[in-house]
Amino acid sequence: MPTIEPAQAIEARDSTSPFKTDGDDSAQTQACQKEEQKALKLRVLLVEDDPSDSELILHTLEKGSLSVEPEVVRSAEEFTDRIRKNSYDTILADYRLPGWNGMETVGILRRERLDTPVVLVSGALGEQNAVECIKQGAADYVLKDHLTRLPTSVRRVIEEKRLRDENRRTHEELARSNRDLEQFAYIASHDLQEPLRMVAMYTQLLAERYQGQLDASADKYIHYAADGALRMQALVQDLLAFSRVGRTGTDFQEIESLQVVEIALKNLQSTIQESAAEISRGDLPVIIADRTQMIQLFQNLVGNAIKFRGPDPPQIQISAEREEGKWCFSVQDNGIGIAAKHVDEVFGIFKRLHTRAEYPGNGIGLAICKKIVEQHGGTIWVESHSKKGSLFRFTIPFRKGSANDDNCSKPCA
Repeated sequence: MPTIEPAQAIEARDSTSPFKTDGDDSAQTQACQKEEQKALKLRVLLVEDDPSDSELILHTLEKGSLSVEPEVVRSAEEFTDRIRKNSYDTILADYRLPGWNGMETVGILRRERLDTPVVLVSGALGEQNAVECIKQGAADYVLKDHLTRLPTSVRRVIEEKRLRDENRRTHEELARSNRDLEQFAYIASHDLQEPLRMVAMYTQLLAERYQGQLDASADKYIHYAADGALRMQALVQDLLAFSRVGRTGTDFQEIESLQVVEIALKNLQSTIQESAAEISRGDLPVIIADRTQMIQLFQNLVGNAIKFRGPDPPQIQISAEREEGKWCFSVQDNGIGIAAKHVDEVFGIFKRLHTRAEYPGNGIGLAICKKIVEQHGGTIWVESHSKKGSLFRFTIPFRKGSANDDNCSKPCA
């Protein structure tokens, strides 16, 4: 798509040009710039039933240093046929047409999944109608008795479209890159499992069979090898767990979040008993989510609260409250907390704030939580201070037509 330089930028550039020495040079520079502008052909679709208005619009664009390749349609049928066959930089639509109005072009474009900016050109629109048209998707509007504003408007909406396209391409490339990285992580971690298992098994066998038969240094070296192999195994398994999140798609269904929490707590039963943790649950809602991922999410958050406990037995509170368009869940504990300077770092993959001697693990549990929540369209964060416990909060958006829809009031579980 051609990029049109705004008129203001051209004027600013002219005023500071090092080649502008006198009036003749200035005129020559402006002439060259106009020629460059004319070389940029914009494909414009006019939705207009009055030939004289069409001619006036094209003359205004040309006077504004825009060179266009125009096509004109008068009916919705013609318009739909043209946009299916051709692509356009912008659409200039009269608001009032025989049997329909220019705003219908926005709906047709939306149905055809086309992102082409529409500028309404009208004799009289009214402030209320103008605001409503912008809300419904029109890029801009220009009154026919103020057509001198049209070239500026066209430049602006085309530039906005260019930025949207660039932003979309960036997101697509980032998503593709992330998929490639996840695929690599999955393959690498999966294929590393077997050789690491062999290394761990044989180093453990060495330790069992030859403990004490060699000198102290040999025993120490064997211990280091066995410990390193086991830690590498755990690291690879965690990486595999992270890469598996969402690989098979997300199975959204209506679930009782209280039942999900109970399953997660059952999976942590031995850890809960060993730590004498007390876990209370408030009223928890029915949500639309992936059941398996939500179990893993609560299991990681509760397990994290138990692991990083203080001198007192863990006390963990799980609750949820309804907010506009979403449920906000909370998992609060009385553990060691997180220093304020680290609260934005804890969700990073392999991010650890303590040594392995202090707390076991590879620092991937909260990264998995973040990935799960974001795949559900929510956000997760932590509010905490060192030695004052942590409050993890995450949101799960309502989904249209679900029990949590704003129009529904299905009670919590």
